[in-house]
Amino acid sequence: MNKTKSAFIFGFAIFAGFFGAGNLILPPFLGFQSGQDWSWSAVGFILSGTLIPLLALFGHSKLQGTMLDFGNKVSTKFSLVLCVLIYAIAIALPCPRTAAVAHEMVIGPIFGSTPLLTSLIYFFLVLIFALNRGKAIDILGKYLTPIISLILFALIVMALGFTGKDLGPGIYESPMISGFLEGYQTYDAIAGLLMGGILVISIKNSQKGMEASGYQRMIAASGLVAMLCLFLIYAGLIYAGSQMAGQIEPEISRTNLLKAVAEFYLGRMGSSSLSLLVALACFTTAVAIVVGTGDFFKGLFKESARVYKVTVLICCALGVLIGQLNVDYIIKVAVPVLLFIYPITIVLIILNLFPERFASKTVFRSVVLIAFIFSIPDFLQFVIPGASLEFIHTTLPFSKAGLGWVLPSLLTFLLVNGALQIKKNQAV
Repeated sequence: MNKTKSAFIFGFAIFAGFFGAGNLILPPFLGFQSGQDWSWSAVGFILSGTLIPLLALFGHSKLQGTMLDFGNKVSTKFSLVLCVLIYAIAIALPCPRTAAVAHEMVIGPIFGSTPLLTSLIYFFLVLIFALNRGKAIDILGKYLTPIISLILFALIVMALGFTGKDLGPGIYESPMISGFLEGYQTYDAIAGLLMGGILVISIKNSQKGMEASGYQRMIAASGLVAMLCLFLIYAGLIYAGSQMAGQIEPEISRTNLLKAVAEFYLGRMGSSSLSLLVALACFTTAVAIVVGTGDFFKGLFKESARVYKVTVLICCALGVLIGQLNVDYIIKVAVPVLLFIYPITIVLIILNLFPERFASKTVFRSVVLIAFIFSIPDFLQFVIPGASLEFIHTTLPFSKAGLGWVLPSLLTFLLVNGALQIKKNQAV
């Protein structure tokens, strides 16, 4: 198999890993609320939803290791705590959200079951698959992703050919920043850290004898293929959602909007098919998250099968409790958590791309610490409603928008590198 063909195969495989069906409810709603500013919102969403994950894959191609390697320059203990925190977030938020999406799109409307009953049955099945680890769910996932992608591309093509009325203004003061923050809800930057290590191992196993530079090019090419697919789907759905502005009541939920967009462009049959496929794909995503989390903690405790089973049980119990909540509420709850973890994640991804002379341990520790400190006000404004942060918002650029960490982190990177260079010159 030649390298180009291999890159495309691995690219589509990693795309399938990133392709969380539950994320499909995000772009149309962003476009819907953006109105005529949809393109600016799309730029922000694409930056956090595709570019940063792509940079994470590039980071893996350089490190040739696991997710733990991203934070090792801060300290090995820090890296371990960060990884545990990321897995905890994965089982507490995006995993239960898949159940909520499946309920609101298919199970609730068809069977009329309560969210709690749906969540119980959903995670009971997840538990069975996770404990037995059969190949059925993998085979199902391989077929679902391309089928859903084809339906989505058909929807997007129909949307591009639609000439509706002029769009009105959106609700966002800063569409690009709002789109960037909405992209956090895809969890794709975190997925980049998780999936990159798997990609490295897969390529090394299939391309034995290849030099390190060859592995890096293969990973980079595979990442570009995967992110191009995500870019087309996300951007297309944002545009499709924007065309609904003024035609649907503003209070519509994210899941109902996705169904409305699908029905508008593909008809009732197309909308029903997409909803069913999304629900099935959500299930495969939930199983993957639970199994991945179980494997991680199993590895921390000398490959203990008991630890794997206990972890899977805890994941599914949390899924039942949180998965019964509605999708929009789970997304709202996730905001402060993501405003806390994403700055650290983004900073680590970017720092690992720099040459050693610009990314020493001192630089890593300083920039990560500053990113952490300046993300606290962004976190607090959601955790403590009514907290007086006006002074910070007026003095720190982008703080009011939830990006107060950006400029301090950049300045810290430049100042610490400058100080280290001066010290080095004086030593000479």
